[in-house]
Amino acid sequence: MSEPSIFFAEVNERQGVFHRRAFLLGGFVGVGVLALGGRLAHLQLIETQRYEKLSASNQFNFKMTPPPRGLIVDRNGVVLASNRPNFRLMVAKDKGIDPQSTLKTLAEFVPLDDARQTRLLREISNAPRKSPVQIMEDMSWEQFSAINIRAPELPGVTADMGEVRVYPYGGAFAHVIGYVAKVNRSDLTTTGPNADPILLNPGFRIGRQGVEQAFDLVLRGKPGAQKVEVDASGHEVSTDPAGDIKAIPGKEIVLTLDADIQNRAMEVFGDQSGAAVMMDCRNGDILCLFSGPSFDANRFVRGLTGAEYAALAQYERKPLFNKALTATYPPGSTFKTIVALAALENGYDPRTVHVCNRAWAWGGRVWHCDKAHGALDLTGGIAHSCDIYFYQCALTLGPDKIAKVAREFGLGEIFDIGIPGQKPGLVPDTAYKRRAFKKDPVWHPGETPSMGIGQGYTHLNPLQLCVQAARLANGRKALHPRLIRSIGGVAQPSGAAFGDLPFARQNIDFVRAAMAAVTTVGTAAGLGDMGLGDIKMAGKSGTAQAFNYSTGHGVHGTQGEWKYRDHAWFIAFAPYDDPRYAVSVLVEHGGFGAGAAAPRAREILRVALLKDPEIRARVEKPLPIPEPPPVSSDPDVVDPPTPDPAQQVPAQ
Repeated sequence: MSEPSIFFAEVNERQGVFHRRAFLLGGFVGVGVLALGGRLAHLQLIETQRYEKLSASNQFNFKMTPPPRGLIVDRNGVVLASNRPNFRLMVAKDKGIDPQSTLKTLAEFVPLDDARQTRLLREISNAPRKSPVQIMEDMSWEQFSAINIRAPELPGVTADMGEVRVYPYGGAFAHVIGYVAKVNRSDLTTTGPNADPILLNPGFRIGRQGVEQAFDLVLRGKPGAQKVEVDASGHEVSTDPAGDIKAIPGKEIVLTLDADIQNRAMEVFGDQSGAAVMMDCRNGDILCLFSGPSFDANRFVRGLTGAEYAALAQYERKPLFNKALTATYPPGSTFKTIVALAALENGYDPRTVHVCNRAWAWGGRVWHCDKAHGALDLTGGIAHSCDIYFYQCALTLGPDKIAKVAREFGLGEIFDIGIPGQKPGLVPDTAYKRRAFKKDPVWHPGETPSMGIGQGYTHLNPLQLCVQAARLANGRKALHPRLIRSIGGVAQPSGAAFGDLPFARQNIDFVRAAMAAVTTVGTAAGLGDMGLGDIKMAGKSGTAQAFNYSTGHGVHGTQGEWKYRDHAWFIAFAPYDDPRYAVSVLVEHGGFGAGAAAPRAREILRVALLKDPEIRARVEKPLPIPEPPPVSSDPDVVDPPTPDPAQQVPAQ
């Protein structure tokens, strides 16, 4: 048997292949080990801080917190809108949470009827995941405590403390300031300030109406954040106050309004419907902008029920309607001051006499007046508010000349006072007739007498009538009303910076003197005496038809159904000899201006006058001390004692 053959060359070749493969494999392993070690070194030494932050972010979250809304104050710093603590209850939409059973459980601690639960279930269903939905606010301490004690048994339920908007004066400022309410889907946008995620926070409120709406972005401020520790499921475990980011409060807005004057206006109106506007006739500041009846803005913050809102919306005196800005009415006889000034500016002789026998036949019909005033000149026509005088006075002018003067006094104009809602009303002229009446574009002569007494097409709002009174009182400046005094400490432009009135001073002085006659011998005789020493008020009353008497609906005076009665107007300024404050008062369906509106205007003006230090000093000046009688030389005559100045009674 032969021995096996050994082929050394083959063995050597196989060993060489093995060695090469082992060397390559070892090289690959070495490179891998070096790469792994380098990566570990990089992570441990270089990326340490980054991964510490990522780890912390897995452990901590930041919850956005709404900023405190900016305050709204009056000219003297009286707070008109602020914030207060608020215990609130929220439920978050999340896995493993049954909203329906959760609400049933919560109803054992707070009032949640079936209708409210149904609405809340819909809100929770529409909310993003883990986004809390507010179930209730303004909880009592007992309710807040009871829910917090049971927190471990109520997954997704949070009871915490936030802030809620509060209006200390309720209805007095509701139409001016407006209110805040929950954010609706229609408020959200994809870009701009309303795309901010803070709007989804259940405690966030957005401005509705008035100053709250117009300056919403200024009042919002910038949100902060609360640092909270969470578990692996994202549920909050604890808080880390040291890591909180503070919110920046909204800016403070200072109004030109005076809280005392505004509240007095609400008092004198009572349950009557109407408006009162007062301006400082030196700079245009609005001191009062009241519309009544009003509503409690605090109720809108919490949310009205359907029945509550329907009651407000359906009430015939329209408490939701801002009658100072949005409503327009025929100005009635207050417009006669404009007609008189237009006549004087166009060469009318104020000594012109017209005779009023209570009826005047012209143009194929009979025109009427309240009384048979007899023979009157222009001063008497204004003082006694004679319609027949102004029918004829207006006919000497025509609509265009009257309208031109009216517009110089701000009538028919929308003013930039910072808040929305103004209606311009209408000062008609021949151009208006051509625009509005395509089938009958001609201004007929018979339409002019009605314009002369503030009826017909003419419709204005109480703010415009106050501007008219303020410009007449000032006599020189074309004042513009100013409502916003400052924003975040930055003063807003004065209302006196709008140029001068283009009228002869003697003509304005004539109209002002006639307005003084109104309150001494005219339709509002006796009301010129303010009960403040020598301070006197000048004004003009107006009674404006709401419906035509010939239709059987219109009611003159205060008789008949309320909604068919005339509107009562009064415009005024005081003191007559040094005008400082002008006012317009409308009592909707109040009857006669001198009886319903004038006394209210007088009371509102008194508050402004008594708050003015210079006027008060003028009112309170002491009585002069009488000279002592001469000393008698007769020893039997006893001289009276010298009066003690400390016992002198100041004038009332």
